[in-house]
Amino acid sequence: MKETAMLELEPLCFSSECPSRALFDQIADKWSMMVLAVLDDGPQRFNAVRRRLQGVTQKALTQSLRRMERNGLVAREVISLSPVAVQYQITPLGRTLQQPFRALHEWTLEKLPEVDAARQAFDVAQGRGPLHDTAAASIAA
Repeated sequence: MKETAMLELEPLCFSSECPSRALFDQIADKWSMMVLAVLDDGPQRFNAVRRRLQGVTQKALTQSLRRMERNGLVAREVISLSPVAVQYQITPLGRTLQQPFRALHEWTLEKLPEVDAARQAFDVAQGRGPLHDTAAASIAA
């Protein structure tokens, strides 16, 4: 009975109006996941987070942090220094994502060789030479 109810509800979660879909989109984007990984080391200022996340723009990081703050995943604290500074830290709710994100990161590192082999096989089957994937190369290095 419970299994049937779950199957009936599941398609609704993929509806564009479902609140769970919007939340999933917000927490599963690459910057949010990486920001939470960086903040796992403890509270950090905006520029420290930005330096750790090579390739993130100031705008993308600001938007990601605001979304996570609105969702209760990170807390923003203004530090009364001269000049005024802002730091971010993971909230208890945000910490509940750490274990699933760590598992996903471990899976990514473990399965990267298999994914790379699949990519190469696909490219050969499509008549293309193997494409150099910069993400795979940087992780493997």
